[in-house]
Amino acid sequence: MTELLPLFLTLTGRRVLLVGGGSVAAAKLRQLLAVGADVHVVAPRVDAEIERAGVTIARRRFEPADLDETWLVVAAATPEANREVAAAADARRIFVNAVDDPSNATAFLSGVVRRGGVTIAISTSGDAPALTGLLREALDAVLPAELDTWVDQARRERGVWRRTLVPMEKRRPLLLEALNALYERSGKSGVPKDI
Repeated sequence: MTELLPLFLTLTGRRVLLVGGGSVAAAKLRQLLAVGADVHVVAPRVDAEIERAGVTIARRRFEPADLDETWLVVAAATPEANREVAAAADARRIFVNAVDDPSNATAFLSGVVRRGGVTIAISTSGDAPALTGLLREALDAVLPAELDTWVDQARRERGVWRRTLVPMEKRRPLLLEALNALYERSGKSGVPKDI
């Protein structure tokens, strides 16, 4: 199995091509719109949900020119169409997420938990998407409800550390102390010492 580099992308305002018009494509469209991507859909037939999304739609088969000005491609079509998309994208050095088709993918959308300014992504390299979903649900269940407070505190501490030139290796223990102080002030038990 090829090892993956976990990476978060800024897609806001950037063109993403979505090839496919069914329910799987609609689910991927929701994810892409949630991060502000400029989504263009290419598919001979399109579900009503995609129709209502207000994105650009070309009702036809994929053509390599559809990749012009594209940052990322999501192929949610038949295996044959996904193969065609992957070959054209590879020639242009554009990453492809081929839904449930790892052999035609160079990028994998992950199970994502977003809470309080924190994003956690889980991947099984496209080999076990159901396990990815279960892990996402488990992590969501154990994350602290006050995660947004942790993020606010970490942001404040980082500002102080940068101004006072605290070395990177000393920051994590200092943050743990600051987070525990939050709990001491609130009367709750603190952050585990071994984080």
